[in-house]
Amino acid sequence: MPSTPPRRSVGSVDLTPRPETVGRPFVRLARPEHYDDRTTLLRPIGSRLKPRTAAAAACVVLGLGLIGGATTGSMLTGDDDGPPSVQAAYREAGQLWHGVPVDRLFPRTLKGEGAGPGRADRTWTRIAVAPDSTCAHAFDPLLHKALRSAGCLRLLRATYTDATQSNVTTVGLMFTKADAEATKALRSRFLEQGLDRREDLMPRPYAAKGTVAEGFGDRQRASWTINILTDAPVVVYAVSGFADGRSVSEPQPAADAMKSGSTSAPAQAGLGHDAQGIADRIERDLRKTVKKSADRDTEQ
Repeated sequence: MPSTPPRRSVGSVDLTPRPETVGRPFVRLARPEHYDDRTTLLRPIGSRLKPRTAAAAACVVLGLGLIGGATTGSMLTGDDDGPPSVQAAYREAGQLWHGVPVDRLFPRTLKGEGAGPGRADRTWTRIAVAPDSTCAHAFDPLLHKALRSAGCLRLLRATYTDATQSNVTTVGLMFTKADAEATKALRSRFLEQGLDRREDLMPRPYAAKGTVAEGFGDRQRASWTINILTDAPVVVYAVSGFADGRSVSEPQPAADAMKSGSTSAPAQAGLGHDAQGIADRIERDLRKTVKKSADRDTEQ
């Protein structure tokens, strides 16, 4: 019989990888609409974060037991990977949350050519943007613990609906305090243990009142994707569900719901395609914004 993997926990919560998730491939994961306009910025709330020392970061990582000794050693030395331009782009990305207009981070309309089931075209319309916030209530406790080593600097969220207003999807950008080494270690952990595919590690939706997503709660979550970037201190995620508020007993990771021949409710409704398609486009736009900002700073 196969041996049972050693149990891992963070605090009192078990993070032992489930047998069925180990080795699976990594998935490329307020106020209603009138709150924002084309000139609105996501403003900083509270005092600015004091510069984090490498030693303090190492202590946090060691205390949580989420990053190995090799990574900790690298953090203590203060070494960064990549040439200066890459390091500058990484740092620049971490500041975008309070200096970029909402419409650039979360466009009002997203075009998904070939992004639907059977490579059908999809169009998603933004129906709500949440005020920037902490991550305190945005994740289930277990996912919050799994991401804690990166440190939550700020969380930005928006909710979209499809052209028929049958499906709703919340997409989030979690800006972290982590340096490049800590980010890579966290991504590796999610990849190796299949944490992005576990039902008990799904992100929570943003159910904005007065919109078709008002009934989009935890029990309505149907499909999701989580992607930890390594070239920016950002975790990109999306979670989708039905706009009519129906509960979903068997949610599926987007990668599974998008497979040809899948007959689950999320797959048949295209909810995996919604989650992955929206997350991919928000991530792509973020990378473009980072590049433009880094190029501008270089020219100056």
